[in-house]
Amino acid sequence: MAANDRQAREERARLRTYKARQEVHRRKQRRRVRDNVIAGGALVVVLVLAVAAQLFYFSGGPGTPAAESTETPAPTETPAAGENQGDVPSPDLAEGRTWTGTITINGVPLGVELDGAAAPQAVASEITLAQSGFYDGTTCHRLTTSGIFVLQCGDPEGTGTGGPGYSYGPVENAPADDLYPAGTLAMARQGGNAHSMGSQFFIVYEDSTIPSDAAGGYTVLGRVTSGLDQLQASVISAGTADGAGDGAPAVPVTIESFTVQ
Repeated sequence: MAANDRQAREERARLRTYKARQEVHRRKQRRRVRDNVIAGGALVVVLVLAVAAQLFYFSGGPGTPAAESTETPAPTETPAAGENQGDVPSPDLAEGRTWTGTITINGVPLGVELDGAAAPQAVASEITLAQSGFYDGTTCHRLTTSGIFVLQCGDPEGTGTGGPGYSYGPVENAPADDLYPAGTLAMARQGGNAHSMGSQFFIVYEDSTIPSDAAGGYTVLGRVTSGLDQLQASVISAGTADGAGDGAPAVPVTIESFTVQ
């Protein structure tokens, strides 16, 4: 009898051990499945964000870049179409006159003229930002070398998504024929939104035809009067970092100062 009881207890102990092992195995299986699902979901999110970031970055700026998009860079918060957002400088500050100044980029001084009569809102914004030192140390994050020929600057984030904390419109002084001659200084904006201009501007270094969109063309605020050849030799001729027709410049580009008077 004692032997039978001992055998029964041993059987029950073995059964409990077996069941415990099975439960541990099932938990491991469930954990693996859960971890795989989480990892897969995280990978999808990362891929979606990466693709979205690339599309946003490479569709930032004037014209039709490689992605065949006409969108331009937006401020961090997308402004409502048809409305100024934030503390936009008064167009009266442009004084209806021509302002002269210098944008020093990578040691190259670019002489510039800003037309306060033709683009009073854009010029008022630019002189306010320049005189406050906003542009000092910012980068030119985008260079296009195919289709259109521009160097885009003025984003404090260096990504194509930053701005001064305000946005304004409408488009001023855009060419009726969509032709932007070499030396043109113009404002970047979102595609289809005339009230999305902020601090980002572009320098046209070769004659470019930049198609208008639903919001019109691009505000021409002035022109480069000297130094463009030097900028082309030192920065633009190196092309983009990855050799594409639209992307970050191969040579890092920094605005050292922007003065106007």
